[in-house]
Amino acid sequence: MRICLTHMRHAHSGGTERYLNYLAQYLCERGHEVTIVCRSHRESPHPRARFVVLHNFALGPGWRRWAFARAVERYVRKHGNEYDVVFGLGRTWSQDIVRMGGGCYQTQLDAMSDFVGAASSRPTQLRFKDRVALAIEQRCFAAGAYRRIITNAAMVKRDVMQRYGVPEAAIEVIYNGVDLERFHPRHRDGRGAVIRREAGFAPDHVVFLFLGSGFPRKGLDLLLEAFPFVTATHPHARLLVVGRDSGQPRYEARARALGIANEVRFLGARTDPEACYGAADVYVLPTRYDPFANATIEALASGMPVVTTDSNGGSELIESDVQGSVFSLSDGREKLVQALRTWCDAGRIQQASIAARRLAERHGIESKMQATLDLLQAVAAEKRHTG
Repeated sequence: MRICLTHMRHAHSGGTERYLNYLAQYLCERGHEVTIVCRSHRESPHPRARFVVLHNFALGPGWRRWAFARAVERYVRKHGNEYDVVFGLGRTWSQDIVRMGGGCYQTQLDAMSDFVGAASSRPTQLRFKDRVALAIEQRCFAAGAYRRIITNAAMVKRDVMQRYGVPEAAIEVIYNGVDLERFHPRHRDGRGAVIRREAGFAPDHVVFLFLGSGFPRKGLDLLLEAFPFVTATHPHARLLVVGRDSGQPRYEARARALGIANEVRFLGARTDPEACYGAADVYVLPTRYDPFANATIEALASGMPVVTTDSNGGSELIESDVQGSVFSLSDGREKLVQALRTWCDAGRIQQASIAARRLAERHGIESKMQATLDLLQAVAAEKRHTG
């Protein structure tokens, strides 16, 4: 097939960007012709993948989003007949299939409104770039603007149906996949052990890992507030924080104020997440909203039980008390404290580690790429049949 993939930014970091690279490589290796339509790009994920750059002049993130979506519209109108199927991975409205990797934009805003202390769902308080993103999304889900929609969790599927009236038959749930070789329990005996040692954690400590960028949405504040209650009953508990956030000094100050500075280590941004998983025992993500946090499946593949919220679409894979724990933010801090205490037992961790890896092995990245290819082929056949 001749396949057009559209996304404003092509790079080698970021969840959607990694998905784009995996998919382009997978398709090229199977003989398909792949064109990536973007505003900027890095080196190609495969020698056969080609780029079409649509770089209209625009100032500010809001105008860049709108300008790219309009440029894609013009490109598809002119060149759409050259492709069997057009697959949109970002915020555009001109495609046969759209993947909602980031979930509904209004849902993201609503999830953060309480934290920032403002009703951000009110249009008068939205930033310009937010209004643009919402306008693009509304056009994306207008009747006749798509043939199929991919969501990475049933939670997002329900949200799209409720907000935009999309029929259930038009939505395919394909969970995020994981590179089972890169994310593997063997890192515990290699680089993971080095990071653990450098952080000052002993072999008999139970090390919880928070890994993610954008601390407010990921809920690091909730984890820090809960952790003193954990160390009070389990003094061998420790916390490792990895990720990029401009507000990190505030979180470090809060840890000191809570009296847990000696139990918490902040490593900042790193490029070796697979080793960071190997440095800890349990992964914790009390996120306020994540359509499907990639770290969820990466941690499972690394042999770690996962503690997360039901606001993370990745929680749909987890059986509580088998591969981790799932709780609701509406239940309050006590549920998070209870879950963390549950996983302070080395025997439970060891048993769950095996179950976590087995679960991840059912969600390898290749199986997700094949499911996506199956849908691409089905839509291409549908287009040929209907003209």
